[in-house]
Amino acid sequence: MATTPITTTTGNIPTISPAAAASKQGSAPKSRVVVVLGIIAVVLIGLNLRAGITSAAALFHDLQHVLGYGALVASILPSIPLLCFAVAGLGTSWLTRRVGVEKAIFIALALLAAGLLVRAVPFTGALLGGTVLAMSGLAVCNVAMPSLIREHYSDRTSMMTGLYTFTMSGGATFAAVISVPLAQQLGSPSMGLAAWGLLGVAALLGFLPVVLHNHRNSTKTDQPRVPMLPLLRTRLGILITAIFTFQAFLAYAVMSWFAYMLTSQGLSASESGVQFGVMQLVSVASGMILLAFGSRPGMLRPALYTASSSTLLAIAAMVWLPTSLAVIPAVLFGFGLGIFPLVLVIISRSGRSTAETTALSTIAQSLGYLIAAIGPFGMGLLHSVTGGWVLPMSLLSLVALGLMVTSHMLTSKRTTKTQARTA
Repeated sequence: MATTPITTTTGNIPTISPAAAASKQGSAPKSRVVVVLGIIAVVLIGLNLRAGITSAAALFHDLQHVLGYGALVASILPSIPLLCFAVAGLGTSWLTRRVGVEKAIFIALALLAAGLLVRAVPFTGALLGGTVLAMSGLAVCNVAMPSLIREHYSDRTSMMTGLYTFTMSGGATFAAVISVPLAQQLGSPSMGLAAWGLLGVAALLGFLPVVLHNHRNSTKTDQPRVPMLPLLRTRLGILITAIFTFQAFLAYAVMSWFAYMLTSQGLSASESGVQFGVMQLVSVASGMILLAFGSRPGMLRPALYTASSSTLLAIAAMVWLPTSLAVIPAVLFGFGLGIFPLVLVIISRSGRSTAETTALSTIAQSLGYLIAAIGPFGMGLLHSVTGGWVLPMSLLSLVALGLMVTSHMLTSKRTTKTQARTA
């Protein structure tokens, strides 16, 4: 019979049992130097997790002009990250079981750096192939990072999750802002993309001490195989997958079309870009605020409600407010995007072992990103059919309502009792 892989709960946030937290699978105590190097590595990984996506998004127009590819390739490129997150992410559980979480992330960072560097070649095939390779590496990192934090920082999951999501959002914002000037300075949009491969190399080298320390000090143990599909027969598995799916759907639909919507409503491209930057900056701050707020006992539900309500208000503001007040939906959308770290904390604190956490993270993220890929494509399709944004935004509001309902169910007494009964 399937059981929920959660041991206890604190303030409606799933937490690891003391016995599980104490188990380090035979690893030796870490020195202060190793701990510091680990934190630096987490920061470097976080900087890479979205920079390769947002830097490319800002250069799509120039890339199409220089490389000469058609509308089909132009429509496929924005969907590659989500599809890779869904497909390549499914292999993460198998990879971590074979080589361990640390080596899996190291391999993923190597793929990321190689893929980004391949995009330096001014050829459409290199752009597509390099993007697939780099995004596959990102997919493994996406799934494995909650497990890494659960294994190495089980007593400070909120802090470490906040740190790497903060750097992830910061890296995404920084890349979006400077990618065009950087490409102009280097004389080619392809070189502008490839330059971010150096950041991937830095993360690879920064993570190497963590891999070496774990390799020298860990005791070889058989990693258990935790089937992923049975998790979808549990209440918690369904709810975590649902909340991840809804937030990813909203996030990528908004990030893909927000600036375009403002431009189509009368703002200049530069003004729309500024508002997009505002949204990204607010998301960085809101993620930290919501994480600190939601980690307090009994405050997870209000934090999730606040984020989903902010997204609903942002959708209404986009439909009804004039573009002169575009900063209002920008701030509201940005605050709603801050739900992402909360969802990662819930995943990181689940599971009686790293293997269970990885399995739950794999199924939630792979299925979530696969469904979320419909968001950017569907928004564009509905806009092209209707010629406006009312219907696309109305359907997006239904997804935001689904996020709020799932948040309520995830933090309900019934879920908490189920977790306690199956512990």
